[in-house]
Amino acid sequence: MGTDLHAPLGQGRPSKTKRSWRGYKAVLCAGVFIVCVIALSIYVIQEDDGLRRVAANGAQTASEGKPDPSKEADGAARSTQLGASSERTASGANIERIPTGDGNYVTKYTPRDRTGPLVIDAQRMGQDPRIAGQPNPDLVEETENGKLPIIGADGLRPMDQYARPWSGERGARVAIVISGLGLSQTGSQKAVQQLPAGVTLAFAASGNSLQRWMQEARRKGHEILLQVPFEPFDYPANDPGPGTLLTASSAKDNIVRLHQAMARVTNYTGIVNYQGARYLSDEKALRPVLQDVAKRGLLFLDDGTSSLSKTNSVSDAVKLPHAFADVVLDGQVQTQAILRKLDELGRIADRQGTAIGVAAAYDESIDAVRKWAEEATQRGIEIVGVSAIVRDKSEP
Repeated sequence: MGTDLHAPLGQGRPSKTKRSWRGYKAVLCAGVFIVCVIALSIYVIQEDDGLRRVAANGAQTASEGKPDPSKEADGAARSTQLGASSERTASGANIERIPTGDGNYVTKYTPRDRTGPLVIDAQRMGQDPRIAGQPNPDLVEETENGKLPIIGADGLRPMDQYARPWSGERGARVAIVISGLGLSQTGSQKAVQQLPAGVTLAFAASGNSLQRWMQEARRKGHEILLQVPFEPFDYPANDPGPGTLLTASSAKDNIVRLHQAMARVTNYTGIVNYQGARYLSDEKALRPVLQDVAKRGLLFLDDGTSSLSKTNSVSDAVKLPHAFADVVLDGQVQTQAILRKLDELGRIADRQGTAIGVAAAYDESIDAVRKWAEEATQRGIEIVGVSAIVRDKSEP
């Protein structure tokens, strides 16, 4: 004790450096302990979910290591449709990019093949306007004459697939058919660009650039018919043009001419005659032609210019959906005269529920129809495609 009292101040004490190091170690140990507790808590919370993800990833890796040849072949087949590009995801789903013809693409996702119930799209009428210019590959067959329409394996008809949808409401319905498209480039352009989408456009089989005009018309929402030339009474003085179906020709030759006309364009709901008073009055010549039209899932529109036509009785016999035009709108090629005929057409629709009018693609016809269609809509008359009016005895 005495020794301590006589020692110089500050001597014999622990060094300052040693005291600082012991304090630092204590703080460090406490920090490590806290970090470990927090990490352990997070691990416990996420443990179950993490294990599930690991197991799922392992199963997926194993399944990807064993490709299914049948699925690969299926994906390759799909990729050839419409020039589309195709790729398959890890889940087995197929992704297709389908060109629309205007530089854009529509992406289609197809689930992988699997067992179980087959889900079928209930919407069987009409197409997405973005791909309406492309034919449904299931409704086309390749022949020596070109691509011809057929009924699909599931019973889907071109008449239904390419039809313009309508409201289904009760009320007056009018179908207006403008014919002769493809014969005049300026007339075709004006009709496609200026007429309301509800107007049906008929393309002449002898026209030019039909597929291009068809694609533009379909993208704008129009329903399409194919106009085929038939023999008139004063043939050959009055010649409807190349490929005319003739009563003196064999049924085989007329079917070949019909198929050559059909192959000029796609995506139409049916056939409309160009002239043909003699041919349509000859039941023997007419029957095989209408039978072929019926078996291909199309409709037939008689333009109503011949009172001797046998179209009605033959169509009923072969179960061909058909209709007759009620009014020829452009007997006088004057805008006011055509407007008066359109008013008559509207009165017929008010009286009997439906009516069909036909006109050629003259400037006067297009101007009159465009003006009248705006007024008719305001009066509650719905302008529909021909397919919405035809008499269809093939339906159950």
